[in-house]
Amino acid sequence: MTSKEKRPVLYSFRRCPYAIRARLAIAYAGIPVELREVVLKDKPAELLAASAKGTVPVLVLPEGRVIDESRDIMRWALQQADPDGWLFCDDNDWVWEMEGLIQENDFVFKQHLDRYKYADRYPERPMEYHREQCEVTLRKLETHLERNGGYLVCRRPTLADMAIFPFIRQFAHVDRTWFAQSPYPKLQHWLDNLLASELFRAVMDKYPRWQPGQPGVVFAQTE
Repeated sequence: MTSKEKRPVLYSFRRCPYAIRARLAIAYAGIPVELREVVLKDKPAELLAASAKGTVPVLVLPEGRVIDESRDIMRWALQQADPDGWLFCDDNDWVWEMEGLIQENDFVFKQHLDRYKYADRYPERPMEYHREQCEVTLRKLETHLERNGGYLVCRRPTLADMAIFPFIRQFAHVDRTWFAQSPYPKLQHWLDNLLASELFRAVMDKYPRWQPGQPGVVFAQTE
């Protein structure tokens, strides 16, 4: 197989929200990659050689270029194919809105989400405090969903929806009873719809741990 025929290699971990959103974009774009499922407590040397950060996802392109930020992997995939226009918005204000929501998710919401989910690691504040901080973002998302007919930026899915929803999924799983009774019906419906989508189900298959020297799983094979 020549270098032109080699598939990109994606290092991934099934439950990681960053890896989930990268897989969503790759699968949506129909790009076949070699998926290497890793265990983060025992990272393979190949992953660390590709990206010293040692986090997932990491995408290694056939020519050797490495993309190790999930948002950048999503954008790379959508630049190859974007059939439903996840990146396209009719209004420039939507673009800024989309970017702002993703930035808040990644740099504010995620920080409190980690402390909410792993409260025993952060004993300086109770988990309820961090849940309340997360709710600042949840209320904003609820408002966006109500205003835009069920999606975050406009009346169809965009990059914002797909980049954020794996983190809302993670939040909801911390205390499912609380989330089910929370005052965010639009957000609950939005999450349920995305979780039930064929695209999400397609990227959540369970794969065995990748073993060095062995090929990974062919993922997102185009038909």
